[in-house]
Amino acid sequence: MPEEIHQAQRLRDERGLDEMLALYGQHLGGLSAQDFRMRRVIWRALVKSCGENLQVGAGALFRNIETFEIGDQVCIGPQSYIQGMHDGHCVIGHHVWIGPQAFLDARDLELGNYVGWGPGARSLESQHTGQPVHLPLIQTDLDIQPVRIQEGADIGTNAVIMPGVTVGRGAIVGAGAVVTRDVRPFAIVTGVPARFLRWREGHEAS
Repeated sequence: MPEEIHQAQRLRDERGLDEMLALYGQHLGGLSAQDFRMRRVIWRALVKSCGENLQVGAGALFRNIETFEIGDQVCIGPQSYIQGMHDGHCVIGHHVWIGPQAFLDARDLELGNYVGWGPGARSLESQHTGQPVHLPLIQTDLDIQPVRIQEGADIGTNAVIMPGVTVGRGAIVGAGAVVTRDVRPFAIVTGVPARFLRWREGHEAS
């Protein structure tokens, strides 16, 4: 770990962004120990802050990575994509697992400690206002709203978290669910749109 921290610092000091991105491209899809190591080092060099033992799977991509704050023991799954914004806010807590082919709109995103993010699951933090109505929808302004996934929550495979949603502590979002409103702590929600199914065993609603 100290060697990787030192190497990341050297990259920041000696190479520009374009050079580091080109180097990342050389190791992007590789499966060797060296490829895994270099992906980890380059992420550490580029992010705003990074904890210990980051894992970055083959094909994992990013945008505006300089806004990311990453905790300890985080796993970024293969072929996942985390899209930040130049003035955005992205916090990934400790012991977070992000599954393969996940998409995270990370313009205003917080994942608490021990969050599980299933394969193919997506967060969306913006939608077009649709106003004025005479303009094509994609030409109207974007409304960016935060997404918050609290500690210990689990987001199922291919689920979608819509803008402005908070998923409470310890909650479970079922596979394929589309979450359009807040989920209470320790609730289980499923469906399109997601609806309350039951409380997790051992939890009594207050």
